Amino acid sequence: MAPPSRYHDNNGAPAQNVVVPAEEETEAPPPQCENRLDPNEFRRQGYQVIDFIADYYARMGNYLVHPRVTPGFLHRQLPDHAPSRPEPHAFAAALQDVRDLILPGLTHWQSPRHFAHFPASSSTVGALGEALIAGINVVPFTWAASPAATELEMVVVDWLGKALHLPSSLLFGGGGGGTLLGTSCEAILCTLVAARDRKLADIAGKGIGDLVVYCSDQTHFAFHKAARIAGIRRENCRSITTHHGDMFALSPAELDAAMRADVDAGLVPLFLCATVGTTQTGAVDPVRELCAVAAAHGAWVHVDAAYAGSALVCPEFGHVIDGAEAVDSFSMNAHKWLLANTDCCALWVARPAVLVAALGTEQEYILKDAAAAGHDVVDYKDWSVTLTRRFRALKLWLVLRCYGVEGLRDHVRAHVRMAAAFEGMVRNDARFEVVVTRWFSLVCFRLRSPESLGGEKAANELNRRLLEEVNSDTGGGSGAPYMSSAMVGGVYMLRCAIGSTLTEERHVREAWKVVQDRAASLLRKMEIIACREVAK
Repeated sequence: MAPPSRYHDNNGAPAQNVVVPAEEETEAPPPQCENRLDPNEFRRQGYQVIDFIADYYARMGNYLVHPRVTPGFLHRQLPDHAPSRPEPHAFAAALQDVRDLILPGLTHWQSPRHFAHFPASSSTVGALGEALIAGINVVPFTWAASPAATELEMVVVDWLGKALHLPSSLLFGGGGGGTLLGTSCEAILCTLVAARDRKLADIAGKGIGDLVVYCSDQTHFAFHKAARIAGIRRENCRSITTHHGDMFALSPAELDAAMRADVDAGLVPLFLCATVGTTQTGAVDPVRELCAVAAAHGAWVHVDAAYAGSALVCPEFGHVIDGAEAVDSFSMNAHKWLLANTDCCALWVARPAVLVAALGTEQEYILKDAAAAGHDVVDYKDWSVTLTRRFRALKLWLVLRCYGVEGLRDHVRAHVRMAAAFEGMVRNDARFEVVVTRWFSLVCFRLRSPESLGGEKAANELNRRLLEEVNSDTGGGSGAPYMSSAMVGGVYMLRCAIGSTLTEERHVREAWKVVQDRAASLLRKMEIIACREVAK
């Protein structure tokens, strides 16, 4: 075989000053394309990945929950360009780099000692469901594009809605309907756009600059971002102050006052985002009363239950959405606490036609399908911002089938019991206090500051330092817990959010022991400093 017309050096770059003999200047045959979906190779590499992940779960305790790294740490360890050709045993070598370079620099969200954020729950079925989604790799943006994917999604969102005890008005069976998106951020944006278009069609002589949206000061910042994307003026986004006396829930009376003031100013109330399980403290907004206020002004009501929506699988939590039959839309993240792995947000709407009117597209001829003609099919491209979408329904269907509703209840209830136990430990130590009512599996607490150390004035700084101590590995090794903080109503508090699939009661007890030990050490240091100051 004649050599190619150009030679390459070992890095894949063309070699310099290389002369090809004229008699060998013949056209080389085109290279053969390797089979990138070779079943045997997939099986071999797949086993490596499964073993890798299984070992990762088994050795989770060996990792610090939150890494001790500085910016640029990984960049310095990796080449500055991709390889021109794969190295020998490239896949195994890459997995070794994941183990040696990448895992040590991650925050391990599946760690049993991860208490900082709301959970990103995993399960073996959820992970394998993701593998199935990636392997089958369909794009179900219309019914015709993948009929079974669309119809499974319709079935699954009704299954989940019934498991969560949602009102029938939000389900396909009751005239509503649902879809699976990536995150609650998408759900809020989609419903906000639908509400905007409906309102603009209804009002005369008004424009988008007159529309006002409402939330509490505890509402996730995703709402503010969605409002900006939807074209709502920044000054027309009302963030209503909450109070400790109401456990930081949105006040219907204050919402009513805000809406009335806007109407008097010639503005138009458009949208209310109520929250069940706020990010900072897990607060629950009173859905029924808020719906009554919004209804008087024709405002859309969306309930964001990203975290706490999973708890609705347990009947004992059903009261937190009393009045939900009056909402226009409802969303929750099954990937947070229902074992569905990231990402999997469920959105339900009472009037799908309004959503489709705002987000629908004129269907190209190439997308039309004779089998769908004459049928009222769902094209999920018209239910979301994106056209390309993932087959998330397959994963959620597997989770519901393999764990069952009762299994999911057991999962949620176990974490709620552990949170209640942690709350009890805090209350039994006079040095600490629980700051807000615990609704689900989030405990917000803080260390009281003795009067000798400054009392309330010094309490926030004391708790900032306590969190730093708790999250450090000093004396705790890889077993140190990882918690976070909230600043609400001027009060700095620590957050212990229990929800990792791997968390057991012993991890909660160990975390509390670290908190107590770090608090005792910190108080001793501060007392010594205070005594020295007095002595001066």
